[in-house]
Amino acid sequence: MSGPAPFARVAVIGLGLLGGSVTRAVHAHLPDAITTGFDADPAVRARAREIGLANFVPDTVAEAVTGADLVVLCVPVGAMGAAGASIAANLAPGVIVTDVGSSKASVAKALAEALPGVSVIPSHPVAGTEQSGPDAGFAALFRNRWCIVTPPAGADETDVARVTAFWEALGARVETMDAEHHDRVLAVTSHLPHLIAYTIVGTASDLEEVTQSEVIKYSAGGFRDFTRIAASDPTMWRDVFLSNRDAVLEMLQRFSEDLTELQKAIRKGDGTVLFDTFTRTRAIRRSIIEMGQDDARPDFGRSHED
Repeated sequence: MSGPAPFARVAVIGLGLLGGSVTRAVHAHLPDAITTGFDADPAVRARAREIGLANFVPDTVAEAVTGADLVVLCVPVGAMGAAGASIAANLAPGVIVTDVGSSKASVAKALAEALPGVSVIPSHPVAGTEQSGPDAGFAALFRNRWCIVTPPAGADETDVARVTAFWEALGARVETMDAEHHDRVLAVTSHLPHLIAYTIVGTASDLEEVTQSEVIKYSAGGFRDFTRIAASDPTMWRDVFLSNRDAVLEMLQRFSEDLTELQKAIRKGDGTVLFDTFTRTRAIRRSIIEMGQDDARPDFGRSHED
């Protein structure tokens, strides 16, 4: 989608994978909008200038947000409050602040406290890769992916519509929901899978000496996919688990109970329980493909040489 920009000047704070993808997508789909970018790391700012990540990459966050009518916070969720406080004094009247954090209730609370009187419309583009840094982003990251907008009670409907239009312009499909509900949904669809992946890969690492490197040498597709997830940014995911701890612990308890039931079935040789579970979960995979959220090709579209 392309067309008139819903915002004239977009400031992006945090120039990693998501922040870099936002600026690239704005350049691709909203070419009339001016982008400014800022990152707390001077090396990241220097690299962002080298690759033209934003129209302007100043050395202070104050300069980055001055005159912006949309500010997108792309920092780890644990740093959202501090990021909001750092820009508060330099925001223009009528500005809208949004973010890309994958937990929403804690972020909404932190930003509301840091930015009293400012229109804060939190959002979460459900998209990403295991890569990080200013070179990792790409303009198509949000294409055909969901972005969940979680406006607080009493939010200005026009502001919500403008944030929605912004993400749609970048290629996303937008859903609006309550922040607490978002956190429960994402706890099972994103946060718990990451926690499982980190655990499995960590266990394999512990077993490396015992198996004389055979874990890595003979890693099958399933383990390779877990290592991809477990390669995600450690700072970001540490903050996600801490900020969304209640929902994550709730889903982890449910998962532990389900895992115990499968453990019992294996111990008892109950193939019916295993078969029924695997059949039900296979249908979930097919539904994800039908919705266009993943590749239907064998082996996740990996290329294989003869």
